[in-house]
Amino acid sequence: MIEIRNLVKNYGETKAVRDISFSVKTGEILGFLGPNGAGKTTTLRIITGYLSPTAGNVFVEDKNVIEDSMDIRKMIGYLPEMNPLYQDMNVYSFIEFVARAREIDHSQFHVRLNEVIEVCGLKGVVHMNISELSKGYRQRVGLAQAILHDPKILILDEPTAGLDPNQIVEIRNLIKQLGKEKTVIISSHILQEIQATVNRMIIINKGEIVADGTIDELMSDFEGKTRLRLELLNADEESVKAVQSFNSGILLADFMRNDELTTAVLEYPNSLDPRSDIFKHAVKHKWIILEMSRHKSSLEDLFRKLTIEGGANHAA
Repeated sequence: MIEIRNLVKNYGETKAVRDISFSVKTGEILGFLGPNGAGKTTTLRIITGYLSPTAGNVFVEDKNVIEDSMDIRKMIGYLPEMNPLYQDMNVYSFIEFVARAREIDHSQFHVRLNEVIEVCGLKGVVHMNISELSKGYRQRVGLAQAILHDPKILILDEPTAGLDPNQIVEIRNLIKQLGKEKTVIISSHILQEIQATVNRMIIINKGEIVADGTIDELMSDFEGKTRLRLELLNADEESVKAVQSFNSGILLADFMRNDELTTAVLEYPNSLDPRSDIFKHAVKHKWIILEMSRHKSSLEDLFRKLTIEGGANHAA
């Protein structure tokens, strides 16, 4: 449904988006991730027609954003990071205003009004001023204006920014519900939000795509390691080093002994789990295991590697 081709956006000498290309299928929920300043918002503003590209183009069905910007806007519901609400209006008046701006027929307005109020959970606040609403309810009103014209595509830029944990869960569930009927792109730098919501994710850094795929695909492509920390009594260095002989993938990454207490850190591929062998080894050598804790490579590790450490492209 959406195809981005060789998209470039420069602000003077600053290259915000650097020749990126990707597509979004009908009915897909896509997570668009990246650190602050990565080019996420700029890309979304070009897709929605709020900015023009320096080069490249965006295609939605048989239309492109350069020649058919107004037609594309009619197909898209957009919730910017800065929620576009008029604080002095009540919820009803604001939604009515958006309906007029969207040229929604008066006979259809009340049908759509009732539908978005139901979907967005706004029944109890329709006649309240927006300034009196909590931030969670303001986000719901922002979503209501984005879906009022029943768009095929929903684009959400940081939809849960600044919300408390309960509000985040509410908005996340609402997005999942909307994603059953629409193509959704969610921009965020909150990995937990993306992991719990999307079918696929793209990571962008410094204006370039550095990863594209499902979470499982990206994690399997990412050569992650598990680190296992051991606190032991009665363990000498030789017997601890012997653990490496269990498998060629096991590395003794750190070893420290302080009187009778030994601390060791083992590193090995995520596909291995030598803990039962280590326990048998401990019994054989009469170790006392005070602690055995592991840290497995996570989506956060992948994100940091690609956006901070400058890792290689992991496009799936």
